[in-house]
Amino acid sequence: MIKAKLQLLLFLCAASTMATAQQLYMPLNIQRAYDKGTRHPSGLPGANYWQNHASYDIQVAFNPQTRLLVGKESIYYINNSPDTLYEINLKVLANLYQKGNVRAMIIDRADEHDGVAITNLQANGSLIPVPTTTGTNMMVKIPALAPGGSMQLKLDFAYTLNKNSHIRTGAIDDGAFFIAYFFPRIAVYDDINGWDKIPYTGAMEFYNDFSDFRVAITVPGDYQAWATGDLTNAEDIYQPKFLQRIANATQHDEISYIIDSTDLKAGNITKNKTANTWQFQAEKVTDFAFAITNHYLWQSASVEVDPHTKRRTRVDAVFNPEHTDYFDVAHFTRATVEKMSYHFPRWPFPYSHETVFDGLDQMEYPMMVNDNPAPNRKYSIELTDHEVFHTMFPFYMGTNETLYSWMDEGWATIGEWLLSPMIDSSLTDDYGMEPYNKIAGKFQDLPVMTPSNQLTDAYMTNSYPKPALGYLYVKDLLGDSLFLKALHHYIRTWNGKHPQPYDFFYCMNTGAGRNLNWFWKSWFFDNGFPDLALAPYRVLNGNYEIVVKRIGTKPVPVDLTLTFEDGSTQKLHRAIDCWEQGQETVTFQVPKKKRLKKVVLGSTWVADINPADNVIELN
Repeated sequence: MIKAKLQLLLFLCAASTMATAQQLYMPLNIQRAYDKGTRHPSGLPGANYWQNHASYDIQVAFNPQTRLLVGKESIYYINNSPDTLYEINLKVLANLYQKGNVRAMIIDRADEHDGVAITNLQANGSLIPVPTTTGTNMMVKIPALAPGGSMQLKLDFAYTLNKNSHIRTGAIDDGAFFIAYFFPRIAVYDDINGWDKIPYTGAMEFYNDFSDFRVAITVPGDYQAWATGDLTNAEDIYQPKFLQRIANATQHDEISYIIDSTDLKAGNITKNKTANTWQFQAEKVTDFAFAITNHYLWQSASVEVDPHTKRRTRVDAVFNPEHTDYFDVAHFTRATVEKMSYHFPRWPFPYSHETVFDGLDQMEYPMMVNDNPAPNRKYSIELTDHEVFHTMFPFYMGTNETLYSWMDEGWATIGEWLLSPMIDSSLTDDYGMEPYNKIAGKFQDLPVMTPSNQLTDAYMTNSYPKPALGYLYVKDLLGDSLFLKALHHYIRTWNGKHPQPYDFFYCMNTGAGRNLNWFWKSWFFDNGFPDLALAPYRVLNGNYEIVVKRIGTKPVPVDLTLTFEDGSTQKLHRAIDCWEQGQETVTFQVPKKKRLKKVVLGSTWVADINPADNVIELN
């Protein structure tokens, strides 16, 4: 009976959403997914939803002096799609530095190489040809892989890590390296686009399947390693006192040193002096990255992220002691993980650890962050919580950053806005108003739904403040409780899968029990700009009548600040639904108990391209 009621409820929700789904323009390739039943207008995965899966077993050796990285991998790949595959696309992202490759960023010519050397390529034990390619996609012919079938792919690979052009990965100094995108991996094959063949040019970010990883990393004995996943052979590597420190940090809130300056001078950290092989294991993650150094400090602590299971997450700050701002990063990281778990998005932090490594970038990876030193405390807090927030979006949710960067950067931005003042109450934010107001309404200002790889001038605003404002305005409309209920419905439904934008929109509609397509359409799909203005006020029936006009087409909240002759103030607010029916004006009635001196329209978080018409001074 309960199951029948649940099915009926989902049917009614889906029917309600389907009735209005035509309001959102849907490209044909996405519409086909709904027609085939892999996606559903309720926001749930369709009855025919599928995704492929890979398990990676990788052995890699890295020489810090030559920066030569040599590895071999075995990939067990399962084809859960309804299609027979005759080729696979290998993403070879380190070919960003290949000579002749097309790049969206400038690199030092000394970092160019001839491409990742791939040899001994085998499918199910038989050698297969290695295609000659320039770029980061390598289409490899394979024996037919039927629906439901599996394949074992093996290969050896080698390349020299970049030193002078640090684009998300590379040498930091002569004794510190952050190494990502180092292994050839099978691209996503999904129900909408088939193989992901969009090349990596250094600007766009990534779209990866959830995979399992076993990675063995061999480095010189005076180096330590941190990585995605859990270290499974710590007892074979660390001296006993460091094992005890790690164990203590994993169970305690207080930040402590695992490796301090005295330990670095003594140099007796690992058992093996010549080389160590660090073995890491991670399940159901979208990528794998690691970092090594022979001269960084390591601070650590943990936080209980799930009060029901008592599960804890360890947080690490690994840094050059010359960068004094980093002495607070472990605190900021721990606070971020705690606030994410209990405040926003109020979801238990999903992984066993989060390591912030002192590098040359501002980039996130599963369980790892590569952050540059910060010039001040505000910058450090906002950088830390932004990058750590990416744990949820894209890593826990598996979104396509290459096409829809706003599905992860927009969330990390609103996370930064909300969490930073929780960590330090003195912090304020301008909510990205300046860059958005500067571009809004101009020809460069394209809809948020424009694929990110098609953007140039609008990439930053479309990825960061513009979608984040959209989320913030919906949060204001629904209220914290209902907004989190809808967001949790989306997270619960799609974590570990590959949600596309419509899955998000429809999930939020269903979770909130409210059709928000009018807002999704206006803010994410349509052209337009935000612009409100004050009309001349009048006194009517003993009230001040204050009228706000909508000049632009983007719906934004209405905030008024009234200042009276005695110096007192009053604030008035309307959420975005005051424009839902296409209203041209919103009227406020204020009792004329005190003489009104000034009316100001707007607030820090409300976009408006022309604030000049937002003030009335009364005589």
